[in-house]
This record gives sequence, C-alpha cells and structure tokens, in this order.
Amino acid sequence: MALPIPISCSKRVNKALSTTGIENSVASTILAPVKTEKEILENSMLEDDPNANCAVTQEEKERPRWGPQHKGAQELANLYSAGKRTQEYICVWICISLMVTNFLFILYHMKLENLSTILLAALAGIITADFASGFVHWGADTWGSVDLPIIGKNFLRPFREHHIDPTSITRHDFIETNGDNFMIPIPFLGWMLFEFLTLPEEEVQSKFNWNCYIFLLALFVAMTNQIHKWSHTYFGLPRWVMWLQECHIILPRKHHRIHHVAPHETYFCMTTGWLNWPLEKLHFWNTLENAIELVTGCKPRDDDMKWSKKT
Repeated sequence: MALPIPISCSKRVNKALSTTGIENSVASTILAPVKTEKEILENSMLEDDPNANCAVTQEEKERPRWGPQHKGAQELANLYSAGKRTQEYICVWICISLMVTNFLFILYHMKLENLSTILLAALAGIITADFASGFVHWGADTWGSVDLPIIGKNFLRPFREHHIDPTSITRHDFIETNGDNFMIPIPFLGWMLFEFLTLPEEEVQSKFNWNCYIFLLALFVAMTNQIHKWSHTYFGLPRWVMWLQECHIILPRKHHRIHHVAPHETYFCMTTGWLNWPLEKLHFWNTLENAIELVTGCKPRDDDMKWSKKT
C-alpha cells in the first residue's frame, strides 16, 4: 500500500496526488499514459527530494521505502569490491583508447559523397543501442539473483541497489558509473581496429557503412549508463545535457521516472528511450516474461522484491 505523501511536500506533489486521473475517454485510447503522475509520486522515490524532507512521519523515517537509509540498499552498496573497481578502471581506459583510435580511422577513410548513408547507419546504431540497453536492463532487473556466482555481485548487484536507492548512481564517479558499459564494446572495437590496420582500402570502403553503424552502436552502448545517471540528476546538470534531454535526444528525467514506479516492470530502454512507448504498447516485455515463467516456473523480479522488502 502506498504511503500518503504529506501536503507540505510541494504544491506540485499535492496537486498530482489530489487528481483522480485522466478522463475515461482518453484513458481508453492508445495514447493513455503508461503511468499517471499520481502513480509515479505514490510508488517511486521523490528524486528531487534526496534528503527525504517529505518523509515527515516516524514510520517513513524508521523504515524508508527508498533511498540510502534503506537496509537493502546499504547491504548492496557494501558488496562493491576493490576487484570490481579494478575491472571497471581497466575497461574504461581500454574502451576510450579504442574509440579514439577508431574514430580517427573513420575520419581518415570517410568520403563526403556517402554522408547520407553514413548518417542512416549511425541512426540505426543509436536505435539498436536503445533496444540493447532495454533488453539487458530488462534481463538484469527481472531475472537472476545477487547470490549467483560471478555475475551476481559483479553485475546484478547494481541493478538491485538502484531500484531501492535510485539516487545512488548520482554519487558514483565516472569509473563506477560506466565501467561495465565500457567493457561491452571492447571486442567489437578491437576487431574494427584490426581491420582498419590490416585490410586494403577497397575492403575498408566496402565495410565502411557497417563500421559506422558499429561505432555509433558502441559509443551509445558505452555512454548509456552516463546518460542514465543524468536522468537521475536533478541538480547541477550542464545546460547542454538538459537541452539534449528536453529534445529527447537522450533519456529525459521525466520519461525515465516511469520505469522507477514499483514494481519496475516497464520502460527499460535507457539510452534515448525512443523505443519504450512502442514496446510497452506491443506488450513486448510482458509477453517475454509470461513465456519464460511458463517454461521455467521462475517469477519475474523475485530477487528484486526480496531486496526491497529488507528492513
């Protein structure tokens, strides 16, 4: 049951909570919002109130549903290890080195007469990155356990912590925020560099559009968690980041809050967020979950709910 948010929070919060919802004529159409403003405020952390000034009741202060004081969030944060930090540091610097080198080769081999095709390939790379971010995010949120060997503490732990304390990502530095995402493109960027160094010019040109697609895909995959971090940052964002969010070139803050409505079962794409609405209307994630549960008997987000209930 959602806890009541006090009227002293803000006029915006009070107005949203006192609104009964959208009109039936609109709600019955395909354009109905996935989550109403009231649902967002009642069932997700008020991230623009990180100090929990709205938690004026004693129960909320002693047993917070979200935030850094939640017992589950504290346990998960303490599982971050020195070995994990080393892996992230190495991956970030290898990936950056490969990106810079490959970008210079792309500029060297680029022909302006192919610019329109290159731009289409780049756009396809960005859209693919958005879907890939959603698929990985959905898989890590929905299945598996922190107790699993290797992947549990190293790769699933941050997803569990993030749902209980969404603002924790804003306290992570560049390495901790981006280490895992920078690891993913390394094999692809390494192979691209090998081809630039070894293939004759004719073959480089024949694969150039494909390499532009892979490069933009790699770039946006690598930057996804930084973009994700910005979508949780309500203070001190650079103006150019806010402009990109407002134009929905990258994931906007208000858009991503829909995912953080408990039980976190929708809007998983977090690079640009362009695919979230159509995938939701197609019931894409729900259909996958039902099929997997039918075959395996595993319940979606079972481990996620276990950590959120810790007190």
